[in-house]
Amino acid sequence: MTVQQAVGPDPYFPANGDPRYRVHRYELALDYRPGPNRLSGTARINGIAGRSPLAEFVLNLADFKIGRVRVDGRQTHYTHRGGRLRVRPAKPIRAGAAFTVEVHWSGNPKPVSSPWGGLGWEELADGALVASQPVGAPSWYPCNDRPADKASYQISVTTPSAYAVVAGGRLLTRTTKASTTTWVYEQAAPTSSYLVGLSIGKYQTVLLGDPGLGGVPQHGHIPAHLLAEFSRDFARQPRMMDLFQELFGPYPFDEYAVVVTEEELDVPVEAQGLSLFGANHVDGARGSERLVAHELAHQWFGNSVSIADWRHIWLNEGFAKYAEWLWSERSGGRTAHQLAAAAHRLLSSLPQDLRLADPGRKSMFDDRLYERGGLTLHAVRCAMGDADFFRMLRGWASLHRGGAVSTTTFAAHVARFAAEPPDELFEAWVYGAALPPLPMPERRAAV
Repeated sequence: MTVQQAVGPDPYFPANGDPRYRVHRYELALDYRPGPNRLSGTARINGIAGRSPLAEFVLNLADFKIGRVRVDGRQTHYTHRGGRLRVRPAKPIRAGAAFTVEVHWSGNPKPVSSPWGGLGWEELADGALVASQPVGAPSWYPCNDRPADKASYQISVTTPSAYAVVAGGRLLTRTTKASTTTWVYEQAAPTSSYLVGLSIGKYQTVLLGDPGLGGVPQHGHIPAHLLAEFSRDFARQPRMMDLFQELFGPYPFDEYAVVVTEEELDVPVEAQGLSLFGANHVDGARGSERLVAHELAHQWFGNSVSIADWRHIWLNEGFAKYAEWLWSERSGGRTAHQLAAAAHRLLSSLPQDLRLADPGRKSMFDDRLYERGGLTLHAVRCAMGDADFFRMLRGWASLHRGGAVSTTTFAAHVARFAAEPPDELFEAWVYGAALPPLPMPERRAAV
């Protein structure tokens, strides 16, 4: 496993995250009342100091009332301003030493503002959901909000018993007392803060397909009135899971869940072991099937193999885009090359001023990044041939499982599998802005 922690602040979000330490486990105990949208919580965060003693450290947390902050069981001095909870232990934490911080907070959660609108905790007409990419996690819990700082999670949520709670990971217990139910989930795999997913609503739960012995359990949580449409729209997801395990290697988590909310969402949102779709993505005609494939593919690319910082987001989105094309190719739709040609035509008509390797904060979710990212992988496939390309992809997902990577890491990885050095290809597709010619698959001699 490779974790490439940036040595300084994230260049796109310098106020988020603290590189002076890392977290290896969060234990969150939450109580949520949907009516008044009231959240209270306790976080127990196990961290490890970096190479220098920690006289202070920062957690990201939105505008909540802080009840108590303790470090290693002792009350400590703290300030809380501008979404930053600055903690000063009674004495500095030694370099490399483990420590535990406990935070109690309460208030009315709401999305944090961003260039893309509100992110994070969203109150729904009847429930709530969390969609944090890229910086919404502090809207509901204190965290070291940087994608490369990955930790295990245990999340306990108490809410009125009429509501179901869905989180990424394995449901350990569900305990009802009087009118409330407490749901406890465990996500053992290393997880980025923005990928901690949560949904609270009135759902019907269904099993997608039969995972069989050793298979991946796949559940859907949907409003009862959308069950018929959902059953058609997501019917082929188990086949996608089989295909992606063939092409990318074993599914990296214990199980996979999809949630459909009553509300409309602009786009589906991936979380670790969980994807969130809006009611508008369910039409009974498989109209959003490419998005079903896209979100599933993120479990390998983006979630298990995460990015060192947000400059490298094409490694999430370009891979998921190419997975859409691979699913189309293998399920009787247009081939990956036909879809690549369509993407190339589209990009050739748009401004060519985006560089995948560092698109800038304003362009990190630009449609061009997704399309060009998919095209770049198609160019790598055309240059390598299928056997070496898919061997390379499986190696990428396996070698960096649970870790964090950069564009440079990927270029070096491709070089190890390619017959010819890929430097010129990366220079043109990843580091350059002008659109290179459409890559052509290698022609194989007739057998």
